[in-house]
Amino acid sequence: MLQVLGVSADSIAVYQAMLDHPGHGVDRLAESCGLTPSQVHDCLDELGQLMLVRASSEHPGQLRAVDPEMGLADIVARQEADIAARQAQLAASRAAVTRLVADRAEHRSAHGERLNGMDAIQSRLERLAHSATVEIIGVQPGVQRPEDLDAGRSHDLTALARGVQMRSLFQDVVRSHAHVASYAHTLLSHGGEVRTSPTIPQRVVIVDRAHALVPVDPADTRKGALYVTEPGIVTALLELFEQAWNTAVPLGAVRADDPEAGLTDHERELLRLLGTGLTDEAAGQRLGLTDRTIRRQVASIMERLNASSRFEAGIKAAQRGWL
Repeated sequence: MLQVLGVSADSIAVYQAMLDHPGHGVDRLAESCGLTPSQVHDCLDELGQLMLVRASSEHPGQLRAVDPEMGLADIVARQEADIAARQAQLAASRAAVTRLVADRAEHRSAHGERLNGMDAIQSRLERLAHSATVEIIGVQPGVQRPEDLDAGRSHDLTALARGVQMRSLFQDVVRSHAHVASYAHTLLSHGGEVRTSPTIPQRVVIVDRAHALVPVDPADTRKGALYVTEPGIVTALLELFEQAWNTAVPLGAVRADDPEAGLTDHERELLRLLGTGLTDEAAGQRLGLTDRTIRRQVASIMERLNASSRFEAGIKAAQRGWL
């Protein structure tokens, strides 16, 4: 479990030995763990950075192991604080991009065009979906109308069939609305990726990282949209999306509350590999799978665990005895 928290195997062994034998010095710890004294010192440095060891009052010049219940809780708390900081950064970025887009909406340029009404918006979305070659990104706050989803369904599925990647970000609230959940699972079943989050940025569609549609009025997105191709604005929208995407929860095929939804041996090995710091590509090479397959499997595991990050998925899997 400590490997999931980012602790090396040697440091885990030293930490366990210190818990079992509080009075052991470096030499005896080295002998107990099958390490050299130099390696033990390195492990103590690592454990010290994680605040799992502290100076001993009973044995001057030595370190003592912090009680696991306190030490591990502190590590998780620091991880949660990091997530909170990223969410605060996301909120600041969202506000900055919203102001930027609002300013640009007032000025039509050679790189932008104002589209008035839903017919104009849907017509442009159809053209963009037809011409897409790499990726279509969509951020859909609120609960979408059935007719709006139906209007884009065939174009989305056609793009997916051509091999275009599709990432869609919805708010958590749509999980309780059957028509949106059905649409999201349709995208998943055809190779798309879907995530949800309690709060997400304003509505935006980005195609091939070069074309973007944003609402002229976020409060009434049916009024019209601004079609943007200016690299600076598109890049800012992409960065905002990536921040939101990285903290969102994947929508998987298995519900998190399914009591039978444990891990297969393959999934357990995948989590173990990722917990050691391997990238998706490296883990895929180990397992003989593509990066895309690895991402889908991790998304399914996170969905079952109701985890918002891979780190949290590892912790919850260990707590349930799945690892």
